[in-house]
Amino acid sequence: MSNFAPPSPRRLPYISYEEQQRITRLCVRCALLFMQYGGESAVVVDLTKRLGASLGVGGVECALSFNAVTLTTLYNGRCITTARNTVHQGINVSVLVQIQQIVMHAETALKNEHLIDEVERRFDGIDRGTYPKNLMSLFVGLSCASFAYLNGGNLTIALITLVAGFCAMRTRLYLSAHHFNPFVVVIITAFVATLLGAMAYFLDSFGWAQIDSADIAVASSVLLLVPSFPIINALSDILKGYMNMGVGRWMFATMLTLSACVGIVIALILLRIPHWGL
Repeated sequence: MSNFAPPSPRRLPYISYEEQQRITRLCVRCALLFMQYGGESAVVVDLTKRLGASLGVGGVECALSFNAVTLTTLYNGRCITTARNTVHQGINVSVLVQIQQIVMHAETALKNEHLIDEVERRFDGIDRGTYPKNLMSLFVGLSCASFAYLNGGNLTIALITLVAGFCAMRTRLYLSAHHFNPFVVVIITAFVATLLGAMAYFLDSFGWAQIDSADIAVASSVLLLVPSFPIINALSDILKGYMNMGVGRWMFATMLTLSACVGIVIALILLRIPHWGL
């Protein structure tokens, strides 16, 4: 009979139940913030595992869905599980960078009883500020105007597109700040952008614009509604095996695109413009 005995599991330094609860809350907070501000699913899971390991737990298991996070911390056979709902906050790369910096600091800091307090303070101090709304709207308008000019529009068309893009982005930021449904926000924004961009059709009678280039103004004014970032995240999640998140984000991006189409069509019908083609 063999005297070989399996090795006993490695025992981690002692952590009280209350400390494990705090670590669990910090890990799920990290995951929530990263998801809410447009982070990739694979990075969300990786950061929570790294943060949990640096704070002293044996492991972290994280399950993601489009509107919720379920997270479990493991410590010497003891498990604590928590679930949180997520609310989309828009893309903010600055917040994502700050979260990654907090995790990297926790990995390199000395392990002591104050590390959890320090990580909590850093999460509380995350700067969620954005650029001034008028400045953001101006640059969005300039990008739309540049696209119109590069596609054959004259300076008048570019100016109309600049005004339409600025007003549309300002409308979008205003409605988002008042917590309107994101699909309603896109419909109204597309309506405003198309309504203002279609001024080029009526300036043709004054000789300030050409009817063949008026279509360019309408098309360029709604470029700010293209959901490029959600589509990229959706494809990345699907390719990396996070099918639930990938399909959810893909459907969200698809609904945003359909909402933009609804706003454009409503404006064209209201203005009785029979055609729109480039």
